Amino acid sequence: MLGKQSIQFEKKPYLINSASIVGSKEAEGPMGKLFDKVGYDDSFGAENWEEAESRLQKEALEIALSKAGLTKQDVQMVFAGDLLGQSIASSFGLAGYQLPHVGLYGACSTCGLSLTMGAAMVSAGFAQRAACITSSHFASAEKEFRFPLSYGNQRPKSATWTVTGSGAFLLSGKPEKGTRAQIEGATVGKIVDYGIKDSMNMGACMAPAAADTIKQNLEDFSRQPQDYDKIITGDLGIVGKKLLFELLSEQGIDIAKQYMDCGIEIYESEKQHTDAGGSGCGCSAVVLSAYILKKLEEGVWKRVLFVPTGALLSKTSYNEGQTIPGIAHAVVLEHWQG
Repeated sequence: MLGKQSIQFEKKPYLINSASIVGSKEAEGPMGKLFDKVGYDDSFGAENWEEAESRLQKEALEIALSKAGLTKQDVQMVFAGDLLGQSIASSFGLAGYQLPHVGLYGACSTCGLSLTMGAAMVSAGFAQRAACITSSHFASAEKEFRFPLSYGNQRPKSATWTVTGSGAFLLSGKPEKGTRAQIEGATVGKIVDYGIKDSMNMGACMAPAAADTIKQNLEDFSRQPQDYDKIITGDLGIVGKKLLFELLSEQGIDIAKQYMDCGIEIYESEKQHTDAGGSGCGCSAVVLSAYILKKLEEGVWKRVLFVPTGALLSKTSYNEGQTIPGIAHAVVLEHWQG
């Protein structure tokens, strides 16, 4: 343990390979050419949206294993989660692999949560290799949390667009061919509730948690923002970014020069009509695999703080008038000089 909430690995795990698969809208965005696979039919050949999302996870892991030259027998443990009830995208999508499965729920922060848990197991020697996977799908998330697409409801400008995509990451206790980065440590976030009840403004719900985790990471690691080449949130979007800056400013912290948000970068908001930007478990996962790790591999960035953010609501809690707490988990990723 380091400080109040952080972990610094004595034996740093290696992120040996990864894969990203996205839908048609994501392929039209600024990062469209960087993803490993694009499904131009967002149903991915499935009969319903939930099955489509399960196929996303199954194919993402297939691609990651193939790129690494590994088979499922080379992986000892899977850490996976998604946004759907009972995490059915993960359980149905990955059941065929017949691997020890740790189901996780961190809402849209699940990529950070799975990497933290997987890295801890690999660093401690409980698994030689672990796979970390998450996904989201615009249509399945709309049906789960808001309205079915056929309802045709209007979206406020504060709303974010759930990314259709899945990211899969392979961790190892030692460097292997194709290693993309190493994980120095992580800061496990707290549940932060500012009393917000607007499910169409996820950025406002999650920004306080992001601010809390970033501040704690800097304190625990005795660092300043400039010690990171980038501080990257998962899916705060345009609204959440403004609130994050305000909250950190109150603590005397300025991250404007280092800041990036996956939800802002994945779409051209005005051109693609995505309102405040992107969100969903798949948002930070596919941007991490396709873009962030590329910059770390190339040595453009030496150290980044990756902070996926999640809103901890269900349709039951929302309909009962409960507030929407947020959570954010931070992972410290470093360039690996092979």
